[in-house]
Amino acid sequence: MKRLIICNSQDSTLALSSTLRLGYQLLRQSLRPFSSTSTGKRKWNPKTSVIITNPTLLAMESCATMLQLKQIQAQMTRSGLITHTFPASRVLAFCALADSGDIRYAHAFFTQVEKPNTYMWNTMIRGYSKARIPVMGFSFFCQMTREGVELDGQSFVWLLKACEQLPGILEGNSVHCAIWKMGFDADLLVRNGLMHYYAERGCLLFARKVFDESSVRDVVTWTTLIDGYAALDCSDEAIKVFESMLLSNVNPNVVTMIAMLSACARKGDVRLGKRIYDYITLQNVNCSLNLLNALLDMFVKCGLLIEARKIFDNMKTRDVFSWTSMVNGYAKWGELDLARRFFNCMPEKNAISWTAMIAGYSQNNQPKEALNLFHDMLKTGLFPIENTLVCVLSACGQLGCLDLGQWIHRNYINPEGVHMSIILSNALIDMYAKSGNIATAASLFNEMPERNLVSWNTMIAGYASHGYEKQALILFEHMKQTGLEPDSITFVAILSACNHGGLVSEGRAYFKSMVRDYKLEPKEEHYACMIDLLGRIGLLEDAYDLITNMPMLPCESAWGALLNACRTHGNVELALLSAQRLLHLDPQDSGIYVLLANTLANDKRWVDVRMVRSLMRERGVKKSPGRSLIEIQGEFHEFLVGDESHPQSKEIYRVLNNIFLLSNLEDYINIP
Repeated sequence: MKRLIICNSQDSTLALSSTLRLGYQLLRQSLRPFSSTSTGKRKWNPKTSVIITNPTLLAMESCATMLQLKQIQAQMTRSGLITHTFPASRVLAFCALADSGDIRYAHAFFTQVEKPNTYMWNTMIRGYSKARIPVMGFSFFCQMTREGVELDGQSFVWLLKACEQLPGILEGNSVHCAIWKMGFDADLLVRNGLMHYYAERGCLLFARKVFDESSVRDVVTWTTLIDGYAALDCSDEAIKVFESMLLSNVNPNVVTMIAMLSACARKGDVRLGKRIYDYITLQNVNCSLNLLNALLDMFVKCGLLIEARKIFDNMKTRDVFSWTSMVNGYAKWGELDLARRFFNCMPEKNAISWTAMIAGYSQNNQPKEALNLFHDMLKTGLFPIENTLVCVLSACGQLGCLDLGQWIHRNYINPEGVHMSIILSNALIDMYAKSGNIATAASLFNEMPERNLVSWNTMIAGYASHGYEKQALILFEHMKQTGLEPDSITFVAILSACNHGGLVSEGRAYFKSMVRDYKLEPKEEHYACMIDLLGRIGLLEDAYDLITNMPMLPCESAWGALLNACRTHGNVELALLSAQRLLHLDPQDSGIYVLLANTLANDKRWVDVRMVRSLMRERGVKKSPGRSLIEIQGEFHEFLVGDESHPQSKEIYRVLNNIFLLSNLEDYINIP
């Protein structure tokens, strides 16, 4: 009989004893009524290799509820069948493992068995793991070792499953030590279970060590490591292991292919994704719904929407994930009409489905539609998830809807609602900054227990957009002191701060620092910021030199900044040159014509002004009317210049006239 010898390691001993004590402390709590699931409707589908002929045991195999189980158990007790090991193990297995079982009843029944065998002990460990009470499963294992019960590979496999639910890894390490001491490290089933435990806990170095030490590897061994790498975004490593697997003449199974498709989707590796798809097609693999969804997700995330659509159209069965993938794909790649069409046709929607469509609108500069859809989502009774709130807060920031953003902050981001993560904190800071409440944005930033680069960039950009250039530069220096290195987005915010403050020497220094100190090549937006900075204070020649020496073709924002500077400082010739380049890039932009006409008018070149306006008429370019948007109690109202289409327009204009009259009266009273 094999017995477990606890390792001499002090940490391992402490882990086993402390977990055992905790298990007994929670024993009373575990004795409350508990069901593995809340439905309790699905029938039990046990696995046994024993051929059953006894009518009572046959009834046991089709048992569906605890009430039926107790009736069958009563018959077994009356006939004496319950005293035999196999019938008792079937009763125990139903109570501990069936969806409609009761782990409390299983525990009570187990204590009545005179000599439970290894299978029964393993069933209790497995049952408590399934019931999400891992410390009790661990305590059963410790009791097994104390009583000298023979262990098998399944004992360690189910114990490791329980350890996956515990907060630390000390218990898992102690089990690993016990596996080694008992000689179970050569058991392939146990080694695969150990790898799965480490991979689930994110300890890929330990998982890889177990893998490398394995003299025998099956498809589960390879797949476990591949899946572990893929789950933690280590796509390159996952792909390397997969290629080694193929060279070892081990054929992948469905789980392997799902894991690899996930890695390809994360990395955007279309080539390998297509290879896996070709393998599935050539080998005539019987595709499960999960595999088809993985293929669909891979094609969507790699931007191959035609291939994704073919997969979707040929699916005999679709679930909410299938539909959401298509919505997400079309929305992500800007096909919002198609995305909305799929969204409207969905037979079932969950929070992720709504979020995919809301994100599509928010990320494609249609914030009004995003907020309208968010209100529709709330009407269905669904609770928004973190990603929903991030997308909605982004839309609030784009529209300046401070009231709605504050309402979301109060009602959904609290101890009872969505947890305040770094991502959500960043979204809130961005919303408050863009909506004009820079003080609250700064307060949230200062209260963050942990910040990432996005947090610093968002706050620096917020200060810059509100004209607090000194605070932006100070914050930038604080960020560098934390050890974080700025990226290209950081420098856009810093150059923007210098721009607003007219800090030319500082702007030039930061622009040079990008390449010299951080090896960041300036992009179009950095050059546009510098051109705008130089142009604002009248250094038009320097600005023109910079734009002509850009390593890439100047973009519209660069020429636009120069044209605006020419209007401000009255450089008509350079304005004509800038406008010519801009009109070549976008001849339908009415703002270019208006800006050039105003520049010429300031210089009293009326003939040229008429030529610009004639050119607009010839090309059919019309000046975009000014408009404003206001949100009242979740409803948006849009107004154009001279617009009278609003049902309350008469009242609105009457109030505006009264305000105008009052302002004139105030000016009259204040005349000295």
